[in-house]
Amino acid sequence: MVTADDVRRLALTLPRTEEHLIRERIKFRVGRIVYIAISPDETSMGFAFPKEERAALVAAEPGKFHLPRPSDLRYNWVQVRMAAIDEPEMRELVVDAWRMVVPKRVAAAHAQQPAHP
Repeated sequence: MVTADDVRRLALTLPRTEEHLIRERIKFRVGRIVYIAISPDETSMGFAFPKEERAALVAAEPGKFHLPRPSDLRYNWVQVRMAAIDEPEMRELVVDAWRMVVPKRVAAAHAQQPAHP
């Protein structure tokens, strides 16, 4: 099972990322744009994800992914149950979410760096 600390360790290595506690939720953002939010009970993680692809993601693995609350459907966002993912999948979700919010040149420069263990 992935924990909030696992997400934190990864997210804080990504350029321009800042961590904030907002309404008891741990949020990681670049500038004013949030790309990861962890629920207060740390059982669910919201992450930036293309709106046009989220229905297929949720339909493919409904035990793992779910749509955000109705008021958040306007955003590029989806939720995952943290107990349902392992560290490699978490890494992919977090890095892909981060790539959605940083300038393309920042993401490209990061991709050129050697992978961290």
